[in-house]
Amino acid sequence: MPYLHDLKKVIDINSYTKNKPGVDKVGLVFDQWLGEIGFELTLYKRELIGEHRLYRSATKEGKKLLLLGHLDTVFPEGKFESFNEDDEWVYGPGVCDMKGGNIVALEALRLLKDEGVEITNVDILFVSDEETGSDDSKLLTAQLAPAYDYCLVYEAAGENREVVTGRKGVGTFFLDITGVAKHAGNFYAEGVDANLEAAYKLQKLVALTDLDKGTTVNVGKMEGGIGANTISPHAHLTFELRYKTADERDRVLGAIDTIVSTSYVEGTRSLLSGGIQRDVMMSSQSSFDFVDDIERITGQKLPTEERGGVSDANIVSSCGVITLDGLGPFGDGDHTVHERASKQSFEERIALSKQLIGYFIQNSGFKG
Repeated sequence: MPYLHDLKKVIDINSYTKNKPGVDKVGLVFDQWLGEIGFELTLYKRELIGEHRLYRSATKEGKKLLLLGHLDTVFPEGKFESFNEDDEWVYGPGVCDMKGGNIVALEALRLLKDEGVEITNVDILFVSDEETGSDDSKLLTAQLAPAYDYCLVYEAAGENREVVTGRKGVGTFFLDITGVAKHAGNFYAEGVDANLEAAYKLQKLVALTDLDKGTTVNVGKMEGGIGANTISPHAHLTFELRYKTADERDRVLGAIDTIVSTSYVEGTRSLLSGGIQRDVMMSSQSSFDFVDDIERITGQKLPTEERGGVSDANIVSSCGVITLDGLGPFGDGDHTVHERASKQSFEERIALSKQLIGYFIQNSGFKG
């Protein structure tokens, strides 16, 4: 598994999202590797985060395939930076999420190149800020996505090598509530309690949860007030929405507007900011047909699953591109210091990607 040496090389570079020099250093390594295969780089420069990178292959008439990954990881310098391995596993930040997935795509392309396959109509997008919500790159991804017919995303595989056909949508919101401060002993009745308003709103927001439909609203942070002897003049709620369907998204967004515009404590004012971060990736007949095509091409069963977490697959799928996620290696412990990935799953995913990408190039699509 010589590609594990390449994995170690990029794992040993800290690429915490806010560590722009580190993220860009990882990008430069992939620039060299993909350049050797024949890809041409388009660089999307950024001042405060790493550059986003689009690698283009030669083009010809026919359908186009996008391979999607990200370069950033979640731990700052000095926190979790080591690469280790044993007979079955590799360990380190990004081995499954998702430098490992990027290596799977790279190695599959290398093997095709070594066999004399001319790589055409296959492009690769590596963004630099996925772990913080793709706040910058999601616009770029959405602009590029309509040029492609298919997208393979190299986030980690499921334990049974599932690919991902659906992911919940996610929105993050911030609610600022203004009241009137007064001395709680002398002028209690003249105060307008922002904390009390926040408490009412919190309960209304959480009540929008519908577990049967996969919808959750979580108020993850609540703060406000000055002290015990002062009626609170301000309060703040940070909350998240996750949903599985567009109908549920619309239902909850409408209800949020009503909750925000209603003053349960007379005299309070509320201001909402934030919004949908990445829209839902809904399982569809086209995605299941895509899985059927892959099973026909490979002659093997490909399990599927839906996940509550989001990825950049949400963005591409929302643009109407037939998208499958989870093409990377299987691993667990991601976003913790125990992150690991299965060596055997690297072999399996590289072989799968090589077969799929090779078939796509030969047949200008996945239907033969």
